[in-house]
Amino acid sequence: MNSTAIASTAPDARPIHPLWMRVTHWLNAVAVLILVTSGWRIYDAAPFFPFTIPTVITLGGWLGGALQWHFAAMWLLVFNGFVYLAINIASGRFAAKFFPVTPAGIWHDALAALKGQLSHADPRRYNSVQRLAYLFVMLDLIVIVLSGLVLWKSVQFAVLRDLMGGYDFARRIHFFAMAAIVAFVALHLVMVALVPRTLLTMIRGRAPKSSK
Repeated sequence: MNSTAIASTAPDARPIHPLWMRVTHWLNAVAVLILVTSGWRIYDAAPFFPFTIPTVITLGGWLGGALQWHFAAMWLLVFNGFVYLAINIASGRFAAKFFPVTPAGIWHDALAALKGQLSHADPRRYNSVQRLAYLFVMLDLIVIVLSGLVLWKSVQFAVLRDLMGGYDFARRIHFFAMAAIVAFVALHLVMVALVPRTLLTMIRGRAPKSSK
């Protein structure tokens, strides 16, 4: 067997998730957790639906404390998210991991998932449903940041406020974008429970030895 053949059959020694990706992933997770729980406390101070969030799962203790947590996590999300996107795009990982996304591919993989036939054998490759979900989360986080700017500095971001239909409508956009993130996280945790090696891979960068 020549050296070319040996090289072609050798396992890929590169980490599945590089260090920068794992660090930014976990920082984003922390930022989102703080933003959601402090945001619930802010919502409770002036709810616009006929319900409030149980205080036990909110962060901040009172409105002023919740706002401080919220603003701190906001800056973490913005700067860390910028680093994540910049490195993803500059390295070519963004195009390689998240595209192409086609309706046919999404339909095929969604049906396979519902039948329990969707393969997770190759942790380096995202299926079409994963690609769509991760792209949606990126866009949703951008909507959260933009609507949050309107709520934070409504006068300074007057054009953005008007594009979102006014301050009150921006509050609802912010709320529903947050709800979408919570739904994604819940589904994400279910998938991690079903395929636990994905958690180890995100921590260590490599799949467990037993995975194929």
